[in-house]
Amino acid sequence: MRNESLEPYMGMTFPSLEDARDFYYEYAKRTGFTIRTNRIRHSLKNMAIIGRDFVCSREGFRAAKHALRKDRVLPPRPVTREGCKAMIRLAARDGGKWAVTKFVREHNHKLLTHCKFPGELPIVNILSEEEKDKKIRDLYNELQRERERSAAIQQQLRLILKDLEEHAEIMSIRVEDIVNSLREIELDEL
Repeated sequence: MRNESLEPYMGMTFPSLEDARDFYYEYAKRTGFTIRTNRIRHSLKNMAIIGRDFVCSREGFRAAKHALRKDRVLPPRPVTREGCKAMIRLAARDGGKWAVTKFVREHNHKLLTHCKFPGELPIVNILSEEEKDKKIRDLYNELQRERERSAAIQQQLRLILKDLEEHAEIMSIRVEDIVNSLREIELDEL
């Protein structure tokens, strides 16, 4: 049976940890998700790696403290962790082989299905450091323009408020003059 159509199963063995990881990576790619290393177990005798978990990249949750920071300059990164339980657990066996000791197939999110070719994951737009710096400069310049525009609008509003206050003062004086004139007329008629 070819690996392209195979799904992991309990007891499945691999000649090396790298082969197991490559197999699960290809399985994830075909299925429509990405993976990451979650847990590594070491031998207490010699600290050799004796176990490893590969999980869906949406496993777990990002700590809220990162999104809720008060000193944040840029907006928080998009939520990518949704508590997905899909994973494969591998354990070292005698003879240097690696065996699947746990496999969880189910995901709690939609799998990527909008790929052009079978097995292809969508290309993630990863920016180079120069592109990131340019993007930051562009956003900073846009922020500065908006601040200047806001300051100009605030100045216009102040001028309008000043004109309104002057107009209200003039109207108050005129109303007072009219009231005084009416009192004089009333006194003359008496």
